[in-house]
Amino acid sequence: MGTSADTRWLKPKDGPLPEWSGRAVLHVDLDAFFASVEQLDDPALRGKPVIVGGSPGKRGVVSTCSYEARVFGVRSAMPSARAAQLCPQAIWVRGNFERYRELSRQVRAIFESETPAVQPLSIDEAFLDVTQGRYSDEHPVEVAERIRSRIAELGITGSVGVAASKTVAKIASDFDKPDGITIVWPGREREFLAPLEVRALSGIGPKSAERLERLGIRTLGDLAALDEETASTALGRYGASLVRRAQGIDERSVHENDPVKSVSNERTFACDLREAAEIDAALEQLATHVGRRLRKKGIAGRTVTVKLRFNDFTTRTIQRTLAVPTDDELLFGAIARELVREAWTPGIGVRLLGVGLSGFGDKTAQMGLFAEDEADVGASAVTQPERREAIVKGLDAVRERFGDDAVRFGRELAVPRRRPIVPDREDGEVK
Repeated sequence: MGTSADTRWLKPKDGPLPEWSGRAVLHVDLDAFFASVEQLDDPALRGKPVIVGGSPGKRGVVSTCSYEARVFGVRSAMPSARAAQLCPQAIWVRGNFERYRELSRQVRAIFESETPAVQPLSIDEAFLDVTQGRYSDEHPVEVAERIRSRIAELGITGSVGVAASKTVAKIASDFDKPDGITIVWPGREREFLAPLEVRALSGIGPKSAERLERLGIRTLGDLAALDEETASTALGRYGASLVRRAQGIDERSVHENDPVKSVSNERTFACDLREAAEIDAALEQLATHVGRRLRKKGIAGRTVTVKLRFNDFTTRTIQRTLAVPTDDELLFGAIARELVREAWTPGIGVRLLGVGLSGFGDKTAQMGLFAEDEADVGASAVTQPERREAIVKGLDAVRERFGDDAVRFGRELAVPRRRPIVPDREDGEVK
């Protein structure tokens, strides 16, 4: 996929648009978003290879790169050192994430002015339901063209996939980048998908692709022809669903408020953490961030998850399920520290830490959760839950107004702060 899109799937150049029958879904994907914003704000960067990410000399990671850098083989999530080898003339930018969020909000406003059915997937992509007769009488392709044009007026570009389902629209949006529009007309989904590699389908990662390869399944056409029993053996409980999606069958609706399954935050460090005080400080920061997001969403979780990646790149994930749900980092943060102690020995380098909560439910009586551990989490938190809740809300308000660094606790001050090589990753809001 990319700029060599098959012309059969592009908008007809002349004549009226063919009639569209049934549901119409758009997937809009902003092109090289972070790098495009940097080039928008600094004309000197336009037309040049720009990489947004961590320093090549400090074990950084590429967040996004411009298309001028991509021609050298640079890709998102690539180690910065490797990117520097491929493109030594690249211009490196740390990134301005508040500016990215500002542009993202402007794009979101465009979407919502076209249809109330908008489902954001991340800061730079979203699904939209533009079914003719549901929210507008316009042809879906006309709506897609106007959205693309309005995004361009902001000084950035987006590529659009138009199809009858979310699966096909998402794949189509990557078919003609940058600033492209690809239409898969109703009834032609299977034809469109058949020649594509299995990795083009979301939900199929490297290991799943390897298992399918051993079965001789290399394309989505091969997968679409697979019987459900074999698919389930190779791909687990989602096998049958993946086969149907490879056939172009996807009835999932476009809706904003999918239930959140987990909320987490993780951080990769420029220098390995080796001391307990450093680990505890990092865990406290991560847990505080997760707690704020839980309270903002009005949810509480029972299952605490900790993720560690060591300096040899091995990764451990440990979980513990609590008796009742909580949204208080003072409580689940204590459990996170216990879990880390089970999986890590002081002196062993840790390059990544993550904390998450899942298993959401009613947080009634959450403050009695650690009655046996008052010395660790603070007696007042257990015996005076109303006071604790008021304090937490006050701290949230201060941080919301003045930033995360406005309030820091003793454990955080006990060790030097380490700048992460990539921004905090909020990767746990799985829909």
